Parts: sequence; structure tokens; C-alpha cells
Amino acid sequence: MLTAEGCRQRRLRLWERLDPPPEADYLLLSDPVHLVYLANFWVDPISLGAGFPAFLLVRRDGFAKVLQENRAPRSVQEAHVDERRVIPWYDGQSPGKGPRQLACLESVNPTRAGLRIHDRPGDPYAATVIHAIADMRRQKDPDEIELLRRCMRVTEAGHAWARANVRAGMTELDVYSAICAACVRAAGMPVIVYGDFAVSPGPERRGGPPTDRVLNEGDMVILDYSVVIGGYRSDFTNTLVVGGKANAAQQRLYDLCMAALAAGEKELRAGASCLRVYEAVRGAFAQGGMADHFPHHAGHGLGLTHPEAPFIVRQATETLVENDVVTLEPGLYVEGVGGIRIEHNYRVTASGYERLSNHTIALA
Repeated sequence: MLTAEGCRQRRLRLWERLDPPPEADYLLLSDPVHLVYLANFWVDPISLGAGFPAFLLVRRDGFAKVLQENRAPRSVQEAHVDERRVIPWYDGQSPGKGPRQLACLESVNPTRAGLRIHDRPGDPYAATVIHAIADMRRQKDPDEIELLRRCMRVTEAGHAWARANVRAGMTELDVYSAICAACVRAAGMPVIVYGDFAVSPGPERRGGPPTDRVLNEGDMVILDYSVVIGGYRSDFTNTLVVGGKANAAQQRLYDLCMAALAAGEKELRAGASCLRVYEAVRGAFAQGGMADHFPHHAGHGLGLTHPEAPFIVRQATETLVENDVVTLEPGLYVEGVGGIRIEHNYRVTASGYERLSNHTIALA
């Protein structure tokens, strides 16, 4: 998970970025993304505490105090804060004290007179805080990179299972369930696994959640999924041909996608425009006469949310910065042949990139 020093340094850097500074000498924050990023306060999503908020008070000197309700899961004990206030809400013996989502707020300020939550839309300072943190999050710190690596190693276990075991007669739900199990075993803890686990017959279905659809020999199955640990997530893809015997048309789509991925990689470096990366990916498809079958982005940023800046798209305006974590995901979808998408994750460096995902990309 994130380190105490990493969280403290991010809190200090946040204050340096705030222009104009807030009127008070503290910030009161409630966005779950901000609480993870600045204090490693994450609520285990597979718990009764999922979806219920806490508040983080951050001072100019880096001091942090969290206000949480007493039914929060054990994961919140990993938060790196200087002080913790636990608000009683429900003890199992008497009724809970009002709506759960208001428990912390009303305990701190029963009338909410003059109370400001600086990152909540509607507060006059919210835009300043939200933009400052979003800009900071582009350049990942070492503890963030390590947590992303952990997500990716777990995701790779699911892809390895799929390459060894996907076969005709399974349903998409069978594949999803088994990949989840492989990821949980690799993580050694419950994790969220979400994304596309779908046969792609062509342009009308480029992915999607798993269904009870049965896999047949020759189907192209797109496995484009993320594993979430501590709020951070992976996102990389492989496409399998059920039965392992790709026809000539499917193999051509694969070869073009691999060429597009390599073309995009050549442009990845700090200072490169996202538009240039996009055009490199699309250009590889254009050389093969298939650009019109590439309908989506060529990649995007990745971290606490998905997708996030920068966006590698047709109308891109952003520039890559050192320690951006991004994806490249070329795809083609052809009626009568099928759909394919492949994807890796990268840390952008001054001279190029470090590839963070290491799964095998292959049709079989």
C-alpha cells in the first residue's frame, strides 16, 4: 500500500500548489480518491463499510486527521494519519444514530453551521483543490508505482489462467469467475475484478460484462480487465481465439494490432504529445488499410480512477509528463471476422517508458 512518507509529502506538495491559498490553515476533504492519495485511507470495497464516507483534515504542516465512523472496515487502520477520531454510529445494541452517510458530519458539526468541505462541489474553493490534486496525480510517486505493480502482477495471474484454460463450451461467466478466482489467489486477499470478458463478433460488440453466452471454437474473446487493490488499478488486455487456431483473417488483425502497439511505444516519452502517440497507433492501422475499424482511444492514464488524464485520443491536447502511467490499447473490429484488442501499461520516463505489465499477448 502507499507509504506514510509518500502521503505526507503529497500533502505538503498540495499546499504548495494551492493558488490562491485557502482562507483557513486547514483543508477538510471528503472525496474517497483524495483520502487514498493523501492518507492511504481506503475502504475495503468488499465490506459493509463500502460506499460510506470519512473526512480528512489536512494542515499546512502536513498534519492529517481522519474522522471515521466506528463501523468502518479494518482496511482504514492502514491510513497514515497523525490523529484519528472514531465517531460512534451503531453498536449492535441500539438503533444507528441517523442516516449512516451523515453520522460523521453531524457528530463534528450537528448544525453544519459554517462547515466547509473544500473538495465538495458547491464549495467556492472546490475547483482549486480538485484541479490541484488532479494535476499532482499525473506524476506517480514511487509508492504509487509499487502499488500499481502489485495490481499488475495479480492481473497477470488471471491472464495466465485464461491462456491455459479457456475452451469451447464455457460461458463468458465461467471465464470471468475463474479469472476472478485466479486473481484472488494471487493477491492473497479479496479484490475487485472488473472489465470486458466477452466474445467480440465484430463492431456491434467490442466487449462488455460477461454473460451466459457459450464460447464456440473460433470465437475471439476479449479479456480487458482491471484488478483494484487499495484504490489503485491495473488495466491491460489480451484476446484469445477459442480452440487456439486462428484463421488467416484473425491472424492479420492480431499482426496489425501488434504493429500499432509497437508504433505507439516508439512515441512514448516525457514531452511527447498525446496526439502524436494516437496518430502513430492509428497510422499503423492506416498502412494496413484498416484505420476505419479502429473506433476508440489509443490509450489513457491510469491510477486511482479509470480512465484518467492523459487521454490518447483523436482530439488530444495533452502532453506526456515523466511518471505518467498510461495504457496503449489498439483494437480492430471487423464484421464476419471478429474483434481484437490488446493492451499494455507503461510508466513514462524522460527518454521513453518502462513497461509495467508483463502478460503474454497471443491469440492462443
